[in-house]
Amino acid sequence: MDKMYQDKVVMITGAASGFGAMAAKRFAAQGAKLGLSDINEVALRDVVVGLESDGVEVVSDVVNVAEEAQVAQHVAHISQRFGGIDVGINNAGIGHDVRPLQFLTTDDFDVMMNVNAKGVFLCMKYQIPLMQQAGVGAILNVASAAGLVGAAHLSLYAAAKHAVVGLTKAAADENATRGIRVNALCPSFSATPMVDEMAEVVGTRTGLNREDTLKQIASRVPMRRVSEPEEVVQAMLWINAPENSFMTGQAIAIDGGLTAV
Repeated sequence: MDKMYQDKVVMITGAASGFGAMAAKRFAAQGAKLGLSDINEVALRDVVVGLESDGVEVVSDVVNVAEEAQVAQHVAHISQRFGGIDVGINNAGIGHDVRPLQFLTTDDFDVMMNVNAKGVFLCMKYQIPLMQQAGVGAILNVASAAGLVGAAHLSLYAAAKHAVVGLTKAAADENATRGIRVNALCPSFSATPMVDEMAEVVGTRTGLNREDTLKQIASRVPMRRVSEPEEVVQAMLWINAPENSFMTGQAIAIDGGLTAV
């Protein structure tokens, strides 16, 4: 029996760690060829070496998604090697210091918007023409539960992720008759390096240890835990599956009920 993504070309940004690294492994296990990028060259190389040792076909580039020339070159590299892109998972993103809005800076604002919002825009800008030529494609932009509701002390992150949801809905509308589906994934807190780093910062500031800080974070979620990355990546596989052919323009929360209350 063919695998779900047999011979499909899947582009994943932010592929060196967290959701991106796990997604690379899971899509590869389902038969995909991969186009991977990250700004962290060493960590990306480790992921690629592991995949190639298992016989996975991979194109990889060190990319800052906020730089248009780098994104354009990466998309062209994938297309030249594999002939196009079937699925684009625009996952690269960063957080900022956990502080009230008035203590953040214009530099913080610019960095958040450049990486988390402009990065998604640039990826779609170069993915969509390839998919239009093919007459089919699926794009999944990784936003956040913070892109659906307010996020105290994470205002700029929330603003950028709201922008991702807006870009997603507009691109979905523009391409609904072109065979291209565009959706956003909105996870809440998950056991990823980004959340670990946030727990470390908050813990240092409040005097709590990392474990107690993570418990405090989890207490805000109705299910009283953070997600496992596997739970989020499983949603990526389902949302982009060819069989899921009538879903577009959606912001899907994988959040333990956080945005339901």
